[in-house]
Amino acid sequence: MRKKELKQLKLAVPKQETPITNFLTASGTFQDGDLLLNRQGLRFISHDKENSPSYTHPEDTQFNLADLETMKVIGKGSGGVVQLVRHKWTNKLFALKVIQMNIQEPVRKQIVQELKINQASQCQNIVVCYDAFYNNGFISLVLEYMDCGSLADVLKQLKTILEPYLAVVCKQVLKGLVYLHHERHIIHRDIKPSNLLVNHKGEVKITDFGVSAMLANSMGQRDTFVGTYNYMSPERISGSAYGYSSDIWSLGLVILELAIGRFPYLPLEKEEGWLNFYELLETIVGQPPPCAPPDQFSPEFCSFVSACIQKDPKDRMSSLDLLSHPFIKKFEDRDIDLAILIRSLDPPM
Repeated sequence: MRKKELKQLKLAVPKQETPITNFLTASGTFQDGDLLLNRQGLRFISHDKENSPSYTHPEDTQFNLADLETMKVIGKGSGGVVQLVRHKWTNKLFALKVIQMNIQEPVRKQIVQELKINQASQCQNIVVCYDAFYNNGFISLVLEYMDCGSLADVLKQLKTILEPYLAVVCKQVLKGLVYLHHERHIIHRDIKPSNLLVNHKGEVKITDFGVSAMLANSMGQRDTFVGTYNYMSPERISGSAYGYSSDIWSLGLVILELAIGRFPYLPLEKEEGWLNFYELLETIVGQPPPCAPPDQFSPEFCSFVSACIQKDPKDRMSSLDLLSHPFIKKFEDRDIDLAILIRSLDPPM
């Protein structure tokens, strides 16, 4: 691909600016409106009980960073480090994600909004955020521990996932997206296999909707752009306006990848890898979208993928409409137990 063609591609990459720190109090508390975040945890000071988010720790578990014992590191990335931790007094396991607070005001406002959404979440397909702490320039998120890793981990072992199980996965992810899109009115922005977590019950839950991705992006880390842009819709890559349908594009790519066992976009020279991620982005923006091979998959599955991976956002089905798609309905009356499949795999490292 010619360099001239690559230069014409517009990337919506956040600019690096001097961090704004006037949202920190002298005591080291992160404060924005009615939200207070410090080493004691996340609290709300709003007197508007009707509109302020309410949250009760499960079984009255009270969190304190000093009471969380690190077991092992279970994830690393440009957005931060994730540790498996044990609550010393209850022996309950949680995932502790630690990310550096180095952000600009617009990003900070979005993070505050999403921390509130996390605390008020009432959806079983969204990973629970039990509490958050701010200390010495780092935010620590106490998250629900999903003991079987992510769909990326599952795919590494299974190589491909059969349609009946994909329908179960799709239905759960779509329920999470319906909650985010239609009840909370937010766009996830980073749907990918590693952000869709699973547990031994066969539950699939969405995590990382915006917080760590935006924190990492605000620091101008190119590695984050690579991972995020792979599943990003054409309109987002080109810097155009985008909406909820950008998440649907990402979901379509994820489901197709789980079905065929590889990322759907291949280099023009299949025997070689992508020379750089700009060439991949140019392909996503400029070439026809991938599709499910009709000789390998059912018409319903091919139709579902096509309903998601449309270049024009207006042509994509919504998360709510996709819940009624024939591919989802096809397996609803069958006894498809995703838990049995998940429990048959080796635990993630």
